[in-house]
Amino acid sequence: MNEHDTPPSDLAGSTDEPLEARSSITIDDTEGSPFDPYAEQATRPDEAEESRFDYDSYYGVDPGWAAEPPVRPTPVIEETAPASVPRRRSDTGLFFIGAVAAGVLGAALTVGVLAATGTLSADTSAPTATTEASAQTAGLGTTTPPQTITNTIIESDLGSAVNPAAVAIKAFPSIVTVTTYNEDASGDLMPVGSGSGVVISSDGYLATNDHVVDGATVHHVIFEDGREYVARLIGTDPLTDLAVIKIDADNLVPIGFGSVDDLALGDPAVAVGNPLGQKGGSSISVGIISAFDRQVEFGDGSTLFGMIQTDAAINSGSSGGALLNADGDLIGITSAIGVSNAGPEGIGYAIPEDLVKRITDEIIETGDVQHPFLGVTIADHERELPDGAVAPDGAEIVSIEGSDSAAGAAGLQEGDVVVKIGDEPISSQNDLILAVRLYRVGDEVTFTALRDGQSMDFSVVMGRRPAEFGG
Repeated sequence: MNEHDTPPSDLAGSTDEPLEARSSITIDDTEGSPFDPYAEQATRPDEAEESRFDYDSYYGVDPGWAAEPPVRPTPVIEETAPASVPRRRSDTGLFFIGAVAAGVLGAALTVGVLAATGTLSADTSAPTATTEASAQTAGLGTTTPPQTITNTIIESDLGSAVNPAAVAIKAFPSIVTVTTYNEDASGDLMPVGSGSGVVISSDGYLATNDHVVDGATVHHVIFEDGREYVARLIGTDPLTDLAVIKIDADNLVPIGFGSVDDLALGDPAVAVGNPLGQKGGSSISVGIISAFDRQVEFGDGSTLFGMIQTDAAINSGSSGGALLNADGDLIGITSAIGVSNAGPEGIGYAIPEDLVKRITDEIIETGDVQHPFLGVTIADHERELPDGAVAPDGAEIVSIEGSDSAAGAAGLQEGDVVVKIGDEPISSQNDLILAVRLYRVGDEVTFTALRDGQSMDFSVVMGRRPAEFGG
């Protein structure tokens, strides 16, 4: 604010001096003066000298408005502007510049801290997620690096996703419906039943269940596209509930074999077969691997060992079909369902692929299956744990049936505890049964057993199961 901005009320005073005499502002007419507003009006120096600046005229003040002429205070003109007077334009500009500078500085400090702590370093190995609290803290320009949560997805641990449509497209050309008949005296075909089958070679070999073809003399195979063939029976194995049939056809699409060793509990499982023998071909159901090494007992007294359990729907007619992994590869041949007094329990069982391959290969080669035989009776060997519990830690030989048995000939004795067969660890009698059945008669295998606490190796040549034991 300058002297011309002083409000009129500030001009009132109590002095009796004339208004003209109290004005202290004069116009210097000195030659060369840089400020000379009356230069055009003054014709003589004496006129300019006598000229006075009239406040009353300039502010429009009537001299008679007060009882006494107001006294105007003498204004003081200073060289510098007062520091307390705000200057809007220049101060606003400074504030804006300061805010921008502070923001840039804060951002630079945050980036520097994040870079120094390695948070900004590239990591392509796994996705990261920043917690909400950390994100808020980082937004305030804090020097504390945000916490990160690394989610490393390991497919073998968590299982893989399954696309049922893709599995069906891949598997359906390899899945067939098997219908069985008996021929009466007049040559007419009398239906016996139906099941499913799986193409295992391009030249016409198919795997199915023994109980699907049992009791029938004529077998028909129907593909998804409607082609129907008459099949001949190559061989069966009631001990594992497997059978092989063959059709005269080439360029078939065989199923791909997966690996049971690559499976984990909870992995996807897809069952493909023709439940109830319905027209229109096979159907697909999706579930998971529920358990391994199940022992399934049947009403006729037979038992299947090492079965895969699944909750993928398996029904009558699905027997002999395929249990597939997420890639559409065979992991088992469906064989049985769990049934209680209340009816089906939604539990299905499949013969694992390694046993399927071992048995079907031998049937194709010889038309028969010879199962290995040790000539021993066995039981679980248990050890006591420090907390008093007991746990199986091997298969104990309870008795040996003759010195000419495979076990006796190898030098094994009663009381020996088998803990390894080949490279397979043995912790129970069920483990020993599952390991032995994957070998053929005549195979020489190393058994590792404990005798009086000492580990010993025995070379066992697999014998043949006698007929009285189902051989």
